[in-house]
Amino acid sequence: MAGAIIENMSTKKLCIVGGILLLFQIIAFLVGGLIGENAEVSMDVSLAYRDDMFAEWTEMAHERVPRKLKCTFTSPKTAEHEGRYYECDVLPFMEIGSVAHKYYLLNIRLPVNEKKKINVGIGEIKDIRLVGIHQNGGFTKVWFAMKTFLTPSIFIIMVWYWRRITMMSRPPVLLEKVIFALGISMTFINIPVEWFSIGFDWTWMLLFGDIRQGIFYAMLLSFWIIFCGEHMMDQHERNHIAGYWKQVGPIAVGSFCLFIFDMCERGVQLTNPFYSIWTTDVGTELAMAFIIVAGICLCLYFLFLCFMVFQVFRNISGKQSSLSAMSKVRRLHYEGLIFRFKFLMLITLACAAMTVIFFIVSQVTEGHWKWGGVTVQVNSAFFTGIYGMWNLYVFALMFLYAPSHKNYGDDQSNGDLGVHSGEELQLTTTITHVDGPTEIYKLTRKEAQE
Repeated sequence: MAGAIIENMSTKKLCIVGGILLLFQIIAFLVGGLIGENAEVSMDVSLAYRDDMFAEWTEMAHERVPRKLKCTFTSPKTAEHEGRYYECDVLPFMEIGSVAHKYYLLNIRLPVNEKKKINVGIGEIKDIRLVGIHQNGGFTKVWFAMKTFLTPSIFIIMVWYWRRITMMSRPPVLLEKVIFALGISMTFINIPVEWFSIGFDWTWMLLFGDIRQGIFYAMLLSFWIIFCGEHMMDQHERNHIAGYWKQVGPIAVGSFCLFIFDMCERGVQLTNPFYSIWTTDVGTELAMAFIIVAGICLCLYFLFLCFMVFQVFRNISGKQSSLSAMSKVRRLHYEGLIFRFKFLMLITLACAAMTVIFFIVSQVTEGHWKWGGVTVQVNSAFFTGIYGMWNLYVFALMFLYAPSHKNYGDDQSNGDLGVHSGEELQLTTTITHVDGPTEIYKLTRKEAQE
């Protein structure tokens, strides 16, 4: 039996969220003690904690943990090479969602039963090493500070945005509703519930974080489809979510599948932290297939989004020929609107590309903890940068698309575009009009109806 006391140094100042332990076994080669084919090591493990050096240990979990050995011996298997070590893959051992206690005690037993062939043919184990992966104190402080600051910022702009919409005489259009829903999902993912993990042992924090991130992903991907569709001139069915069921439907189905996949591992880990879907060949193949399929689908989605943005650019550029018939002031106004709108579309594409890269890299990185063999290094700046990018993007959308009550002036009728004097305009791409929230929207809607 082997035992190890693990001290959580970060609890002196701030609790860390999440912890993973990987098992690394050192097995010596013996001529009469070879590792059998498809060898499996069976460990009787227990996990306990305490917050005081003199307190009693409190058991958290006690399970029998089977793990398949994947070892190779690079030298010839002869007597002269006895004592050399096998090269074994790192085994996923344990994952807990919250590391809220000061000390953890981990006991590992390797019981042998020759009749039941338990721990038979696994070679001579010389040593067992544990490698821990956790969120360190420095990153935790930055992460908590960002969430604490961004939560009220997004919430305030979201309340202001919806208040401006409800002040209008018309009901909200689809694009305004979707932007507001995106703001709600961003606020939900911003709420710093991790602060409560300092005083409460919430082992479901990792699962809850995955659910929040999954909801935001689904909302963000759906928003980009609707955002581009509402500004396409050849889109006849507008302002109705039913017109986007072919695009939004697969996103909803994919998000549900991600939830089921996550529940199959982290859901079980709520009661058994030693469980891992990567411990079996079937589970490993399913997990790898999920990562590959999800990556391919996201890349295809990004290409489809690029095509939609290209269609919007082409249609808006074609409509610019009608600007020459306007007065100089009105023409400059619309040229500025179109320029800013195109810039926003390019920012949307950049945000989409970084989101796709972030999702694929985060899945590959997490998988690397489980299957090994590949070195993936992602620093904390990448994670905080993507998170900050999402908040800035949502903030900008609500600010730019909030209806204004300013009058543009006493310009004459614009003829082809049907924008009359005294109509409510604002400096951004938005307009308070019954046809939609934006001047670009109204301009493209006229073309779609013709």
